[in-house]
Amino acid sequence: MIYLLIGLIVVTLLIVGASFYFYNFAIARAEKVFIQEDPDLQMTPELDQCVKSDQKWWADQTFEDWSLISRDKLHLHGYYLSAKVATRQTVLLAHGYSGEASIMKEFARIYHEQYNMNILLPDARGHGKSEGKYIGFGWHERLDYLDWINQIIKTLGDDVEIILHGVSMGAATVMMTSGETLPKQVKATIADCGYTSVKDELTYQMKRMYRLPAFPILNATSWLTKIRAGYSFSEASALNQVAKASVPILFVHGSDDAFVPTEMVNRLYQACTSEKQLLIIEGAGHGLANRTDTKLYQNKVRHFLDTHLN
Repeated sequence: MIYLLIGLIVVTLLIVGASFYFYNFAIARAEKVFIQEDPDLQMTPELDQCVKSDQKWWADQTFEDWSLISRDKLHLHGYYLSAKVATRQTVLLAHGYSGEASIMKEFARIYHEQYNMNILLPDARGHGKSEGKYIGFGWHERLDYLDWINQIIKTLGDDVEIILHGVSMGAATVMMTSGETLPKQVKATIADCGYTSVKDELTYQMKRMYRLPAFPILNATSWLTKIRAGYSFSEASALNQVAKASVPILFVHGSDDAFVPTEMVNRLYQACTSEKQLLIIEGAGHGLANRTDTKLYQNKVRHFLDTHLN
């Protein structure tokens, strides 16, 4: 009996220790080196040239600094750029995991230069210039984005038209936001390579990166995240949120996405109860749908915008 008790204590300590490790690895604010080293997220020389061109465009812009105090008293930061020709049409862009607002420069440039829209790019909590000690994977950020939406309306006027567009974790953020009660000024959402839920994505990554089952380590890490960050992996569900959405959603995914598996977008599309469209870009890896087939991607987005904006 004593050996069994000792064994149980040792196993419990190992699980608790592993949960703290994975919390610090995935949830706590810190540089995520594993993202930079992931072989499925590496740039080709051709893509690298595109990124450098967008970087130059970003550096040439004069952004306004916008700020927001979140509902839990964090100071959040955003970059705002007015359209070249006065317009009420505004896009709210959401970046991915471990990045910052500037990694959305590819899309900021498209919306500003091609679609003549105002653009607002927040640094998500725990990223960039925004405060926060943890990453919310879109769940707490959905409330932050509701507040950014209200700030756009307050600043630009009641007749503003707002589009939400996110990539990866940003896609999860805008999908989770879309499941909330939105002001009439929000016209549509574009979700590019988003995951179904935090639980699903981390379960997938546990198997992909460590060849480990989700139970019991992920369950313990979720419990720790609930204590430290105020949310569990199960409740942070884009799948549940799109089932409540009232705005039209364009779902986009690459057929060769190895970081957020393509099957997730099919489940999201099926769950969505609002007006919806689905675009699968053949051969595209994670977050590379626009780079892989620029013409198809941008034609689809333009048609979607023309349909839902005045």
